[in-house]
Amino acid sequence: MIADAPILTIRRDFARVDPNHVARFAGSATVHIVDAMDGQGALDYRIKPLDPEVASFAGPALTCHAGADDNLAILAAFATARPGDVIVAACDGFTGSAVFGDLFARYARNCEVAAVVTDGLARDTAGIIATGLPVFVGGVTPGSSARSGPGTVGLPVVVGRISIAPGDLVVGDRDGVVVVPRAEVELVATRLDAVRSAESIFEDEALKGLRVPDFMRSLLQSDKVRYVD
Repeated sequence: MIADAPILTIRRDFARVDPNHVARFAGSATVHIVDAMDGQGALDYRIKPLDPEVASFAGPALTCHAGADDNLAILAAFATARPGDVIVAACDGFTGSAVFGDLFARYARNCEVAAVVTDGLARDTAGIIATGLPVFVGGVTPGSSARSGPGTVGLPVVVGRISIAPGDLVVGDRDGVVVVPRAEVELVATRLDAVRSAESIFEDEALKGLRVPDFMRSLLQSDKVRYVD
């Protein structure tokens, strides 16, 4: 006799990014983090905050795979969540129904998670926004999904074309979401300091009236540019 397959596979214990590293990235601009990762790490551009006024967060990923038209694994993630976690729900980018609504946002808020990120859709947006929880989704629809499984919690997923392991660092703001692999956090943090310093210099020069940066002027005067006028 063949036994029925489980509808949920859950890994409850996994290493999370160090809280000190989370604090170091808190409030950092996602654009700076991406630059510090050589242009990598950003989720698909369609995954954006429901409320741009409540969009800043940083925390370890609590991953779940709910699949298309299903939200059972998201509910299971609430039972595993620790305060400060970021629930990252892979829904295969399905756009036929919503996997997250106002009740889920309330559950998440009660679990004290830092944010929810999904490539799926949301509904009940007014109620979600009222909770004050940063929620990033691929879009909005009034359609409802099922709770059937199969699904996973605490295992690697792919969201917005980015592979995410449980415990990786996830950071979000108005521009979107970026993921820093846990093993690379220290290196990216060091590079992030350099990016911020360089960006500060460029911004200061622009405010003082600079029209063309020096590196561009040098390029335009070099043999790498051919003028035809």
